[in-house]
Amino acid sequence: MNGYEKYTKQFFPVESDGAWMKKTYLEKAPTWCSVDLRDGNQALIIPMSLEEKLEFFKLLVKVGFKEIEIGFPAASETEYEFCRTLIENDMIPDDVTIQVLTQSREHIIAKTFEALRGAKSAVVHLYNSTSVAQREQVFKKSKEEIVEIAKFGANLCKEYREKTEGHFIFEYSPESFTGTEPEFAAEICNEVIDIWQPTPDNKVIINLPVTVSHSMPHVYANQVEYMCKHLHNRENLVISLHPHNDRGCAVADSEMGLLAGGDRIEGTLFGNGERTGNVDIITLALNMYSQGIDPGLDFSNLPEICATYEKVTRMHVYERQPYSGALVFAAFSGSHQDAIAKGMHYREAHGGIWNVPYLPIDPTDLGRVYEADVIRINSQSGKGGIGYLLETKYSLVLPPKMREVFGYHVKSISDHAHKELSSAEVYEIFMDNYVNLKNKLNVTEAHFRKENGVTKAEVVMTWKGKEYTVSSIGNGSLDAVSGAITSVIGKCYMIDSYSEHALEDGSTSRAVSYVSIKNGDGTSWGAGIDSDIVISSVKALVSAINRML
Repeated sequence: MNGYEKYTKQFFPVESDGAWMKKTYLEKAPTWCSVDLRDGNQALIIPMSLEEKLEFFKLLVKVGFKEIEIGFPAASETEYEFCRTLIENDMIPDDVTIQVLTQSREHIIAKTFEALRGAKSAVVHLYNSTSVAQREQVFKKSKEEIVEIAKFGANLCKEYREKTEGHFIFEYSPESFTGTEPEFAAEICNEVIDIWQPTPDNKVIINLPVTVSHSMPHVYANQVEYMCKHLHNRENLVISLHPHNDRGCAVADSEMGLLAGGDRIEGTLFGNGERTGNVDIITLALNMYSQGIDPGLDFSNLPEICATYEKVTRMHVYERQPYSGALVFAAFSGSHQDAIAKGMHYREAHGGIWNVPYLPIDPTDLGRVYEADVIRINSQSGKGGIGYLLETKYSLVLPPKMREVFGYHVKSISDHAHKELSSAEVYEIFMDNYVNLKNKLNVTEAHFRKENGVTKAEVVMTWKGKEYTVSSIGNGSLDAVSGAITSVIGKCYMIDSYSEHALEDGSTSRAVSYVSIKNGDGTSWGAGIDSDIVISSVKALVSAINRML
């Protein structure tokens, strides 16, 4: 038998009229429930301390979560203490509901309700495993026996709710739902629903977990649709989805499951959780945000959220994590950089909806900045990105042909150094190699006067360490200086192009000039910066000549 032959397709798509498949987008955000403090915490190499849990809880509240699963109070004293600390110190806002997990065992249910004493409201989340694999291999019980476990827990939860002060909402999960026959999953959920008798004012949450991902996302969505059609009292139920990411499909499972009838999502920040993790709520929420839907969660300062998460969990946010990673708004490819630069200029000029090439979302909406994130310079970078970086960070608008020459220069340096270059390093390369160069030639003084339509110049220069004073005429100041220089250095060239612009606003601002010259060996570029525009043009010419030499 080949390795792959020991695997079989899990439950095929169940009956579906395909209505959910015709929807092209989600119309509203689901109810969000963070399970970072339960699923996320149990997956950490070093679980969070009480202080770290409290800090994380405050972060989740700040982000805007209204439902937060805080743990399994009966599982350990640490979990119990955390629940009591939140309640006794009045740390749960009135609009936030905590959620706790319990198995279908009386002493665990009793301990759970004891932990919740004094809570204004809470979700009590009951679960038991229902999959074929769990029934046959772990519990060695029949379907009927598994149903009795669920009914036993449901009745106990109801009894303890009646004798405990507070508003308690019930949630039931057929754990390993995706490995359970859909008909049996509906049967066991209906038994629980019939015991709890949900009403419009006291709805029941039925959670359909992708405890282990077995199938393509549309299969899970069909299973969700099937449950929505076959559950009792559907109008008084909240259908919750809890996808794990074994196949890398947790976000797709969630989105398709919501299209198929889901109302609620349980997940974690950055997808932390057992094995490959839970669904990443940040990715899911910002997918909605990027399509014009308010997710109801505030991720406008992702760097701060990343920092807190990494601090309390000791986990690392992967550099390519959607939306959150340090490199997700970085462009190394030259063609990408060029397109982003042009797209940003277009947006500045025209406004309107966000439609910048290669950027599905505006980084500033997430607390990120273009200067630091969009353009990254390495051997793969292009002239567009390098030019955009110099323009946005240093107000240097290089002519297109100079931008191309300089781009190749920078890429060569990065390639030989085998490293990425910072914006400051790119700026330094430009200043050191193109601006106000005084190597062999330097013009120290230049005086001009107009006579009979021509410009006369008296130029003081040093050439190979020797000083010269030369008079010359030309069609303008730059042409006159060029004639003087040619008479000294004995090199023939022609000025090919000239441009200039201000570096700052105001009457005392500096100007930058760009000059290209041509001779038999090719084209040479130089730049000059000075508070006097004429002097800056002379410095640019001298720089171009020094580069030619």
